Amino acid sequence: MKIFEEIESEVQSYARSFPRVFNRAKGEFLYDEDGTEYLDFLAGAGTLNYGHNHPIFKKLLQDYIESDGITHGLDLHTKAKGEFLEAFNEKILKPRDLDYVMQFTGPTGTNAVEAALKLARNVTGRENIITFTNGFHGVSLGALAATGNSHHRGAAGTSLHGTSRMPFDGYLGDDVDTTAYLDKVLSDSSSGIDKPAAVIVETVQGEGGINVASFEWLRNLDVVCKKHNVLLIVDDIQAGCGRTGTYFSFEEAGIKPDIVTLSKSLGGYGLPFAVVLFRPEIDQWKPGEHNGTFRGNNFAFVTAKAAIDYFWADDEFSKEIKRKGDYVADRLDAIVEKYGEGNFTTRGRGMFRGINCVNGDLAAKITRKAFQNGLIIETSGADDQVVKFLCPLIISDENLKKGIDIVEQAIREVCAKEDSMPEESDYFDDVRVAS
Repeated sequence: MKIFEEIESEVQSYARSFPRVFNRAKGEFLYDEDGTEYLDFLAGAGTLNYGHNHPIFKKLLQDYIESDGITHGLDLHTKAKGEFLEAFNEKILKPRDLDYVMQFTGPTGTNAVEAALKLARNVTGRENIITFTNGFHGVSLGALAATGNSHHRGAAGTSLHGTSRMPFDGYLGDDVDTTAYLDKVLSDSSSGIDKPAAVIVETVQGEGGINVASFEWLRNLDVVCKKHNVLLIVDDIQAGCGRTGTYFSFEEAGIKPDIVTLSKSLGGYGLPFAVVLFRPEIDQWKPGEHNGTFRGNNFAFVTAKAAIDYFWADDEFSKEIKRKGDYVADRLDAIVEKYGEGNFTTRGRGMFRGINCVNGDLAAKITRKAFQNGLIIETSGADDQVVKFLCPLIISDENLKKGIDIVEQAIREVCAKEDSMPEESDYFDDVRVAS
């Protein structure tokens, strides 16, 4: 551990929660240098939907490297890129009646968001972007301006502008349709909100605390955007690629966004890869207007195509995700009912789930205890108050149960310890009053 302490920047974060040196991974497991096995319910923050080192992807990647396949090609046409584009078009877009062109950006989600915002502004001639409370879209300056989290925004070192923030679904209570508020301010020339180029939204806010937008709310948002001639951008970087049960998280809402950003699990193997999808008529870029040395990753083209061919040629994988998601939901509901004393709640969709704790301190104690018992799981939310379940979608039923059992045991032990501390005997009562 000494070299990390000496050389690596203080900006590191996940390593603080899981202070081990990891050197091997397979499926839903990580192993440290001592050979200790950990169930991985973090999965690269949603980058490893298909697990670590999937054997089919690995063999294809090895064969590609052995054949001296193109490693780096800027935006040149390559065989690997063409095969990926064909697979994505035939097995992802056409079955869903989606007519999009694809832009290859730098390999991170934030770069895809930057490109989406820039395109929307260029196409409409407007600057303002509507974003939502608790949204997270990346930490480069344009994407950060669209991000709500004060911890990340505070690190910008400069003012952030070009966005107006609106309340997400449920932010003002379950009975308030916040799209009606958006419609009102866009209809009122004196609202102080400049007519936007676009609205950017996550259907499930991952870093924001697993906040789920209802299908009705998403449909209403789509209607408001169309009414005011505003582009709708869905940031599907974490919720997409099957995490919610369908390839795109917006499918079941029946909407077709103008622009979609994808990254994280798109590459299939954990390889960096990001794209922007958009309607052909708004493809108004001039050559090179948004570029990058590493736009498009030929290794990722190989594994991304394999993921599409192997998992998304039919709807069987989607059904499996939904089945496992229902199991996770039932288990978490039961845990909350048994140990929550009215203070915990569950949230999520598909295999994108979380337990909302009373505060970040309690959630941190639960995840630390889980790590001691062989499970890697993290928190999210404005105060890191949500225990966030992001296990690989391919996880076996046995290991899914095992991981949730570890979380349940951690909650049991942490709550028992809290109850046994005299100086905190009124802790949960105080929380009830405050909430």
